Amino acid sequence: MLKQLVRAATLAAALLAAGAAGAAPVRPDVPAAQLTDAALVRHLPGFRNSEALVNGVRLHYVIGGEGPPLVLLPGWPQTWWSFHKIMPALAKHHTVIAVDLRGMGSSDKPAGGYEKKTMAGDIHELLVELGYTKADIVGHDIGSMVAYSYAARFPQATNKLVLLDVAPPDAGLATWPLLPAAGTFSDRLDEKHAYVWWFAFHQVKGLPEELLEGRSWLLQAWMFRYLMQDESKMDLLDRAVYAAAYDRRDAIRAGDGWYQAFPQDILDNEQYAPITMPVLAIGGPGYEWLKATLANKSTNHQVVKFADSGHFIPDEQPDKLARYLNDFLR
Repeated sequence: MLKQLVRAATLAAALLAAGAAGAAPVRPDVPAAQLTDAALVRHLPGFRNSEALVNGVRLHYVIGGEGPPLVLLPGWPQTWWSFHKIMPALAKHHTVIAVDLRGMGSSDKPAGGYEKKTMAGDIHELLVELGYTKADIVGHDIGSMVAYSYAARFPQATNKLVLLDVAPPDAGLATWPLLPAAGTFSDRLDEKHAYVWWFAFHQVKGLPEELLEGRSWLLQAWMFRYLMQDESKMDLLDRAVYAAAYDRRDAIRAGDGWYQAFPQDILDNEQYAPITMPVLAIGGPGYEWLKATLANKSTNHQVVKFADSGHFIPDEQPDKLARYLNDFLR
């Protein structure tokens, strides 16, 4: 605990100094032995690592707790670790299963299959493999897109659905601007004029791997600053975990694949009927996006605004999020 506090204080001081002086971001420096899944799960008593071969890919997941199954699906540029702050609270009432999606963390990174429809199939087969016929599904970012596709494809296997800050892709996504509105773009997100330039960057095949191999932490540092209200909530260990997870070419390519699949995701989502199970959508900057999109894609939903959080809600407001999830899911 003392070491964690020292790391957090050191990171906070470095972030403040960099922000004040316009200095370069600080590379997260944590020994590799502390970044393995085996080392990380030791921070979560009662949880364990496991893996399963499903839908042609090997998925890594972390499981713990007791009760009905609750699946947690992370997004870019994170891993299952993004939920570590809320997993113990959720495990009091659920069997919590935090999954590294296809292409993420310790899961396989095949050449294809990054359409959210296919990735939802991965999760469905995982639950079947674990002996569950129905589950609650929570997704953040890319994981939110997969969670929606899961509920739409497998409504009989979905109890309740939670979407965090990202809506399922629809035709409106293809109209988002390539250029920012004048005077709206800086290193901090303008919620009324969000500029997601990286959606286009990821479309370029091969180039991100050349630019980011061994340097993904630089992009991540910018993303955390841009999308978080309080970036000190992402401590040194967190940043080191994600830097290590996305520093290799295959991991960068796989992450790009999630974005390159958006055009097909839009077409796939147009074929789904509106979902009818209870849906809770929680948005920071993504609140209006969730509200507008779910109006046409769900018949039983509530959309909540977390005004005190940026995009990374599980990191920025874990206690508040855990309360909302436990209240909704119970």
